[in-house]
Amino acid sequence: MTDLAADAAEPTVLARASGGLGRLTLNRPRAINALDLGMVRRLHEALDAWEHDTEVDVVLLDGAGERGLCAGGDVRGLAEQVTSGRAEDAGVFFREEYAINARIAEYPKPFIAFADGITMGGGIGVAGHAAIRIVTERSQLAMPETRIGFTPDVGGTWLLAHAPGRLGEYLGLTGAVMDASDAIYAGFADHFVPHENLDAVRDALETRADPSTPTELVLLFDETPVRSKLEAARAWIDDAFAADTVPEIVERLRARPEPEASATADLLGELSPTGLAVTLAAVRRARELPSLRDALDQEYGLVMWFATTQPDLAEGIRAQVVDKDRSPRWQPATLADLPPDVGATALAHRPGIPLWG
Repeated sequence: MTDLAADAAEPTVLARASGGLGRLTLNRPRAINALDLGMVRRLHEALDAWEHDTEVDVVLLDGAGERGLCAGGDVRGLAEQVTSGRAEDAGVFFREEYAINARIAEYPKPFIAFADGITMGGGIGVAGHAAIRIVTERSQLAMPETRIGFTPDVGGTWLLAHAPGRLGEYLGLTGAVMDASDAIYAGFADHFVPHENLDAVRDALETRADPSTPTELVLLFDETPVRSKLEAARAWIDDAFAADTVPEIVERLRARPEPEASATADLLGELSPTGLAVTLAAVRRARELPSLRDALDQEYGLVMWFATTQPDLAEGIRAQVVDKDRSPRWQPATLADLPPDVGATALAHRPGIPLWG
């Protein structure tokens, strides 16, 4: 057994290989394994080391602790960088994070992710593009970036764009949380395995007898989840979220008879108008893009636009994460005050340093 991270007393990513299985464990349980730059770099190091290692056949990603795989990125650090005029420090993180998202999607060996518990934002970036994505009865998946005046990234718009019907717009704008059934239905996960069986899956991957493939092994533990609530809600979601603009989406939601539709309209009224309009434009543009890498490139332009020009990002993090007063003061404050071309303006932004050098 090898440990690539043995140099630190408490490494934030545990990387070890045994029996043909390379296991990566995000190891910041008190922060629900939120990603920082050091963790992203450790993931890169491990994947680089294992790519041509003949003793590693399969890679598994999981998270330490009981709360989840990964709650996202370090948004407190992001807010500090933005408010202190160090947006380029954020750019360094985004470039390396998006590179690992693409690396996972393109990895030449089977990459399996346990999206057990909370898996949101940056957690979707490391789990959602894996070859085999496993969820459990404890799974809570979301792209909640609009809640902090931001927009989905880490390849999230690629996944949202390919969800059935208008679920991509709904999930992207509202940041709604998916359970296991919803995640599988929306295309964010592949298999439902009860949490109590995850250790058995790990053991099977490590001790498997050829010629069983990782997918065949996972299917031994796969169970059929209950029907997705998202699937049941498609009628009002597809109707409302097909509208051309966010105000029109809200108008259609108000006109629907379902209580969930009016509650969704109320929620949208509380979120950053800028974040909503840009997210709507981003998901729809992502549908026209040819690859995940292109979606990541588009997202990189958008997040740097937010980091360098938009006060809502730092304000949203302050209200939701730092002060936790849940009373953000958005600029502009209402959809009616929003420039009609804000989505196009954001999509046209080109950072000084490109994502793919």
